[in-house]
Amino acid sequence: MRPPTAPFVRSPLRPWLRVCLGLAVGMLVLSVAPQPLRAQTASREYQIKAVFIFNFLQFVEWPSSVFSSDSDPIRIGILGDDPFGSSLDETVQNETIHNRRLVIQRSHRADDLKNCQLIFIAKSENRRVDEILPLLDTRPVLTVSEVDDFARRGGIIAFYPEGKKVRFEINSSMALRHGLKMSSQLLGLGRIVGQNANSGER
Repeated sequence: MRPPTAPFVRSPLRPWLRVCLGLAVGMLVLSVAPQPLRAQTASREYQIKAVFIFNFLQFVEWPSSVFSSDSDPIRIGILGDDPFGSSLDETVQNETIHNRRLVIQRSHRADDLKNCQLIFIAKSENRRVDEILPLLDTRPVLTVSEVDDFARRGGIIAFYPEGKKVRFEINSSMALRHGLKMSSQLLGLGRIVGQNANSGER
């Protein structure tokens, strides 16, 4: 049964993924705590964000020219210091989207990830974001980050905290600029920023 708190999960997920996704719209303990608990909280936070990333991929359409064959995988790039640990690998393991398997690539150089369909830009690259985004400007790539004001700086999807919850905002005009088509369901779940913020686009 699809969890009521996870309206944009399409493919069947393993039970622990359903739990993580439920947490994504539930309470996330982010307050100051003793180190062991703080470490557990950070791990849980990135489990949640890993599931979000998996779901983003299901509700974005790339130009057909992105894939050279029906067997090409969907590539997820992590740019900078990877905060996920094994969470993202475990989330996408044995999963497919439109019959394409998922592959994760990691690098500190944007050019190494030029063939990725989604690139997560880590916090370690905060000072370089304004240099990185222009390098990806003409590519059909979904950029995701938790860097402050990422979507307003030209990124496409930005995670942000709201109280004890993980939320995300979407720069839908930048998605269009990158040749990406987002489902209305995804747009309805995110906070729209950028040129289309006041257009009522959903």
